[in-house]
Amino acid sequence: MFEFIRTHQRLMQIFLAIIIVPSFAFVGLGSYKSFGDDAGTIAKIDGKPLSQLEFDNAVRNQLDTYRQRMGAQFDQKMVDTPEFKQSVLDQLIAQRAVAAEVAHSNLAVPDAQLQKAIMDQFGGPANFNMDTYKQVLAAQGMKPTDFDARMRQDLVLQQLAVAVEGTGFAPRTVAKSLSDIAAQEREVQELLLPVADFVPQVKVTDDMVKSFYEKNAKQFEVPEQAKIEYVVFNNDAVLSQISVADAEVSDYYEKNKAQFTTGEVRRASHILVTLKKGASAAETTAAKTKAEAILAEVRKAPADFAKIAKAKSEDQGSAEQGGDLGVIEKGMLVAPVENGINKLKQGEISDLVQSEFGFHILTVTELKPALVKPFESVKADVTDMLKKQKASKKYSEMAEAFTNTVYEQSDSLKPVADKLGLKIETAANVSRMPSPMAAAAPYNNAKFLAALFSNDSISSKRNTEAVETAPSTLVAGRIVEFKPATKRPLAEVDAQIRQRVTMEEAAKLATKAGEDKLAAFKKSGEATGFSAAKVVSRAKNEGINGLAMQSIMKTDTTKLPAYVGVDVPGMGYGVYRIAKVQQPAQQDEAQRKQEAEQIGNIIAQQEMAQYIELLKQKAKVKILKPVTTTTVAEVK
Repeated sequence: MFEFIRTHQRLMQIFLAIIIVPSFAFVGLGSYKSFGDDAGTIAKIDGKPLSQLEFDNAVRNQLDTYRQRMGAQFDQKMVDTPEFKQSVLDQLIAQRAVAAEVAHSNLAVPDAQLQKAIMDQFGGPANFNMDTYKQVLAAQGMKPTDFDARMRQDLVLQQLAVAVEGTGFAPRTVAKSLSDIAAQEREVQELLLPVADFVPQVKVTDDMVKSFYEKNAKQFEVPEQAKIEYVVFNNDAVLSQISVADAEVSDYYEKNKAQFTTGEVRRASHILVTLKKGASAAETTAAKTKAEAILAEVRKAPADFAKIAKAKSEDQGSAEQGGDLGVIEKGMLVAPVENGINKLKQGEISDLVQSEFGFHILTVTELKPALVKPFESVKADVTDMLKKQKASKKYSEMAEAFTNTVYEQSDSLKPVADKLGLKIETAANVSRMPSPMAAAAPYNNAKFLAALFSNDSISSKRNTEAVETAPSTLVAGRIVEFKPATKRPLAEVDAQIRQRVTMEEAAKLATKAGEDKLAAFKKSGEATGFSAAKVVSRAKNEGINGLAMQSIMKTDTTKLPAYVGVDVPGMGYGVYRIAKVQQPAQQDEAQRKQEAEQIGNIIAQQEMAQYIELLKQKAKVKILKPVTTTTVAEVK
């Protein structure tokens, strides 16, 4: 159920993916004219500024997304590039251009459509529960008004996307041709020349071994390694030194009781006799008389309110639920009805209440008064909150002390550990590059390892600078023992090299023999030595190597039989004889339809890309400050 909260973000990613991929720089800086510098503004779209702070936040969010997806494999150097920063700017420009078009076109979503979309996320109107709705939003740090605004924007964007993409379609002849190519079958015979068959012909000399060893020296290197000490400073380190007195907790509770108060909860039901707008006096009198009769019936048997509502209420949405309106939130209902409900006690029946919809009979089915949570039940949460507030204020002060101490007393980590109450950790066999085996280790960070293995750090064994390895996390370290990179002796790897050279030379012999056979077959057209014929297609390889299949299906078959040779690394050489090309006896119509839809989607995406480019031009984008020269780490 929480998944629907992310509708806005997911839609925007899909919407923008259409225009960003496959190139990082769909829109380059060269596409726009550069103007004079406005302090704090890097671009203007539709005359509105895009600030440096917004760009920094977008970069940070994108980095966080990559970290979550890649985990320990994430290396910031991969994205610390001009192309990455340009792609973020392009996304922001696209967002603003689309938003500008929405505003200028006065695109809007009716309240009824918005309400239906929200209720559909919760299983439809019959299952919608306002309490659950609010709880889900609260868990995501949102209010109903915030989510309503996002959903409204999503629906507008959906309308825009559907309208544009709907213009893209695949002509039937094109779809059929592509589908025929995908389904095409070829009758193939195979002649394999395995590498193993040529191994006895290979004679490996000492000179060949030595030459391979010298040309591939990197393969036999033992990387440099170090034993290190390091300390980690983060929010946990600050929190461990923060204390909150009971008096502070009590004082906060007394001054902020509203935070711990659960508001009054009213659940109500109604019976409606409808009255159209502009009704005549006679129609109004008739409706009122009908409502009064129902009211008299309800007053005689209040316990049958739901039964009577189901039988006689003209509100189709609530009648099936016995007139239940759910938990009433402020502003949810028209004012006369909401005011009428708020005046009632639980079980009390109202007089007739007239609204723009007609005459209502109201009752409150559940009433929970406002409740202040006891101090003891919230004490732990308040204590934790106050500790975090104090820690947030103290973090900068302690971070500065950490940074200064590791630099000023750089011959040891003990001073900073003693000063800030940190623990000195050790690690052995640490290398210059992050290791998958130490994925969760604080030191296993490319930026920190670069500082640790700098020339100055290795030679002097002094502390590194304080390196930010994650948000609010600083690490400093020093090398205790260092082993430089070495090369394994030739004698140690001789057997390994001989085996490798043998297989390489055998593969060359197999390729030469295969190419000779291929040339002969092309002249003669013979099938001598080939295996039994197999019918293969792109979806059915019948045991033929995948690399060979690619060549078989790409081979020109205007003249049959056709021959193709394929060098399959590690296996040998294969010669393939194509005797027949045909379409399958029965074509899968469902598959054809799916392929036509895929082609249509591609065309629709192209339409969207062109439309977004037009919106960018319409928005008169101006780049005021280049972003490709900034360092991603600066906005981390």
